[in-house]
Amino acid sequence: LVRELVGRTRLQKHFSVDGIDDLHKLYPDRINNKTNGITPRRWLIQCNPGLTSLAREAIGDRFLDDIDAIKDLDGFAGDAAFRDKFAAVKRANKARLANLVADRLGIKVDPSALFDIQIKRIHEYKRQLLNILEAIALYDQIRSHPERDWMPRVKFFGGKAAPSYHNAKLIIKLANDVAKVINRDPAVRGLLKVVFVPNYNVSLAEIMMPAADLSEQISTAGMEASGTGNMKFALNGALTIGTLDGANVEIKECVGDDNIFIFGLTTAEVAERRNNGYDPRAVIEGSPELAQAVAAVSSGVFSPDDPERYRDLINGLYNSDWFMVAADFDAYAAAQREVDAVWRNSPDWYARAIRNVARVGWFSSDRTIRQYAKEIWNVPV
Repeated sequence: LVRELVGRTRLQKHFSVDGIDDLHKLYPDRINNKTNGITPRRWLIQCNPGLTSLAREAIGDRFLDDIDAIKDLDGFAGDAAFRDKFAAVKRANKARLANLVADRLGIKVDPSALFDIQIKRIHEYKRQLLNILEAIALYDQIRSHPERDWMPRVKFFGGKAAPSYHNAKLIIKLANDVAKVINRDPAVRGLLKVVFVPNYNVSLAEIMMPAADLSEQISTAGMEASGTGNMKFALNGALTIGTLDGANVEIKECVGDDNIFIFGLTTAEVAERRNNGYDPRAVIEGSPELAQAVAAVSSGVFSPDDPERYRDLINGLYNSDWFMVAADFDAYAAAQREVDAVWRNSPDWYARAIRNVARVGWFSSDRTIRQYAKEIWNVPV
C-alpha cells in the first residue's frame, strides 16, 4: 500500500497530502498527532537553578519528578513578594547573559532592558527578516521622536544557516550590519541594541533561554510543524510573541490569551493571499514604517561598503514575499508596542511570566512518551 501511494507521487520530494489522505481513508485510526515536548530536567532544573530553587521554596519538590505539579505556581502570580523574587531570578539570568555578550563580543547591554530573543535555525519561513525590519523601523521611530518615553530593549539573535542557503546567510549578515549601525548611534544608546550571538548551540541556549523576557516565535502561519524553542522559553518565564503556527496554538490554549502576544495572518489567510493575487509591493508602499525600513536596507544604509548587498533580498520582498513578511509587518509592529505597554507595568509583566511557567508543564517529553506508550506502542506506563 505504501509503495503504491508513494509511486503516485514519486516526482514529489515528500509524501504528498493526497497520498496521506488516501491512507487515512483506508485506515482512519493509523494517523494521529502527538505534540512533542521538552525535558524539564535540562530546560528548567539544569539551566535555570535560580528559578528551580524559587519554585521548590514555594511549592515543594514534587515538580522535580512530575512537571505537571508546576501548575501550583499559578497561585503565586498575584503574590507581590513572590513576583519580586521571580524578577530577581530573571535579572540574575539576564546579567549572566550580559556578561557573556560583553566577554565574547565587547557589547555592553543593560539587564534592566527588555531582553527580546529569537534563537533558532536561520530560515526565511522563521522570519528573522521580519524581526530585523521591525528593529530598523523602531530605530527610525526612536530617532524621529526622541520626546516619546521609549522602553529600553535589546534584540538578541542566534542560529545557524545551512551551508548553501544564500538568503539565510544574507539575513545573518544583515542582522550584524544593522547591529553595527544601531549600537554605535548615540541617539538611541540605552534605548535599543541589537546583538547576534555567534556559534549558537545548546550550551548557549541554556544561558539565553532563562534570560529571555520575550520569546520570538514568528514563523509564517502553516509552515512550522512544531518547534520546541517556544516551550523552553515559556518554561523559563518568557512571554511569547508569535503567530498561530506550530505549538504556539497549544501554548496559547494552555497559558491563556492574556499571557501571550498573538499577531498576524492565520494559515487559511496565508493560503488565501497566495491564491488570490497577493501584491507585496502595494503592501510595502502602504506601510510608511515598513517602506522606510526596506528602503534603508535596499539603499545600503546598513552596508555602506557594499550598497548592493541586500538588493536581491529586498527585491524578493517586493516581487513575491512568499513568507508574508510585508503582509504581517504592521500587525507585528503593533504587537511589539503592546509588549512595550505591558513591560512598562512590571508587576503585570511578571504575573504573566509566572503564569507561563505554571501552565506549560504539559509540554514535557514525559507526557509525549506516555502518550506514545499508551496510544501507539501499547506498552504499560
